[in-house]
Amino acid sequence: MSENQNFDLIVIGAGSGGVRLARMSAQRGARVAIVESRYLGGTCVNVGCVPKKLFVYGAHVSEELEDAGGYGWHVPREQVGFDWPTLVANKNAEIERLNGVYRRLLDNAGVRVIEGSARLADANTVVVGDDRYQTRHITIATGSWPVVPELPGQECILTSNEMFYLPQLPRQAVVWGGGYIAVEFAGILAGLGVETTLLYRGEMFLRGFDDDVRRFTAEELTKKGIQLRFGVTIESVQPEGGHYNLSLSDGSRLTTGLVMAATGRRALTEGLGLTDVGVELTPSGHIRVDEHFQTNVPGITALGDVVGTPQLTPVAIAQAMVLSRRLFGDGQGEMDYNHIPTAVFCQPNIGTVGLTEAEARAAGHQVRVYRSEFKPMKYTLTGRQERCLMKLVVDGDSDRVLGAHMVGPDAGEIIQGLAVAIKAGATKAEFDATIGIHPTSAEEFVTMREPVADA
Repeated sequence: MSENQNFDLIVIGAGSGGVRLARMSAQRGARVAIVESRYLGGTCVNVGCVPKKLFVYGAHVSEELEDAGGYGWHVPREQVGFDWPTLVANKNAEIERLNGVYRRLLDNAGVRVIEGSARLADANTVVVGDDRYQTRHITIATGSWPVVPELPGQECILTSNEMFYLPQLPRQAVVWGGGYIAVEFAGILAGLGVETTLLYRGEMFLRGFDDDVRRFTAEELTKKGIQLRFGVTIESVQPEGGHYNLSLSDGSRLTTGLVMAATGRRALTEGLGLTDVGVELTPSGHIRVDEHFQTNVPGITALGDVVGTPQLTPVAIAQAMVLSRRLFGDGQGEMDYNHIPTAVFCQPNIGTVGLTEAEARAAGHQVRVYRSEFKPMKYTLTGRQERCLMKLVVDGDSDRVLGAHMVGPDAGEIIQGLAVAIKAGATKAEFDATIGIHPTSAEEFVTMREPVADA
């Protein structure tokens, strides 16, 4: 076998985690190849975090234009227009630029990029098309893929993947699901002028987030005209002309121009030949790994969404750093999944880090809760009724801040800084001793003095 088909590591999947693992390992002296069947950058860059946030920015412009009058700007409504194809085209151009950036990063690190679908012949052999590649280590980093439940008319339902390439916007849309992807797309569509309904089978969306955050977000989304229907799900979809007729589980019917499902994602393992070489999967279909990303087959590791850890780009990148060090560095390194901050880019944004109130109580903490709701200063001149929520969950015995939660403008930007403090074990007294930046919304986190009475 030729030298250019013999490697120390072959990474299958060129998403954020796979690319980081390949680059860091090559920089440690390993001979590395990465195999990708779709696009460099994975879900996040192409049909996830990046284009989604660009759409969020675009959707929020309408509110900025509405609010301009309160600050003396005259924006005649008849002169304001929105062109969806322009937004999509500009987004596509940015994604193509990022694809090129990822290609250059890999090339500059000396990583060989192999385009095609990979299959494992054994623990040391990867087959791509007619070519066979030998390697000491194989890492699966293929990510996840959206799932549409099986029901009559399933073929009429879009997922987040297709939403980024819609040729035109409908007048009405239904978003089906209760996770962060559903909530974010409902906000995007509504902000772009689409009459939007969100359907969720549970009593309240955003399961796993703090209950105050869930309640507050529901109130704010309702103010923005999004119709929230909980306790209901779709049973069938029937196309009729340019519309779709939905039969719902409560016996009602709904007509809409678009149906998007954000009802879950599955690990992307089909066609890899994992079970043929003995790699174990979990009941949920994820690759089973230990705390060091090792599968039950020596030489085969996996990381990112495909192993069922939190489906967040920074988590996959952190895993890649640890695994590269363990494979080609000093053999040390551990992942810490505590205090992972995250954001939901609905409108207003959600930012959260640490324990929810319910989690803290379930863990046996003597909980003190500090909570504040207010109108952001930005809206005092505009008449906009959007409000902000901030909440701290504190251990009553140690005074340590266990969690921080926010719903409001730039929540993700604000919570990122608090995540450092909470990771470092900051106490409520240390929050109180920190001087706030005035006037900002963020200063509320260091000025909440009295715990809420019902905590």
